[in-house]
Amino acid sequence: MNTLLKVLRIVGYLEGLSYSLLLFVAVPVKYILNDPQYVKLLGMPHGLLFVAYVVIAILIGLELKWSKKTMAFVLLAAVIPFGTFIADKKYFKLA
Repeated sequence: MNTLLKVLRIVGYLEGLSYSLLLFVAVPVKYILNDPQYVKLLGMPHGLLFVAYVVIAILIGLELKWSKKTMAFVLLAAVIPFGTFIADKKYFKLA
């Protein structure tokens, strides 16, 4: 389980980074400069990292018997900007 938790931490970091870049760099460039290239470039990797984060978080949550509140927060963290960084600090370092 320790290895899977390390993978979750890495995927969570990358997912949070890709989401932040997508939201705060690529989308403004798309609408301000009318250049959708960065959204196309970052969209697919972010989507794959998002799915990987959710699947791994569910697997670890079931294994560690997280409460519904903890599981909800960890999963919700994937859709909140910088949420995966908070989840990492609050839950993943402790496990």
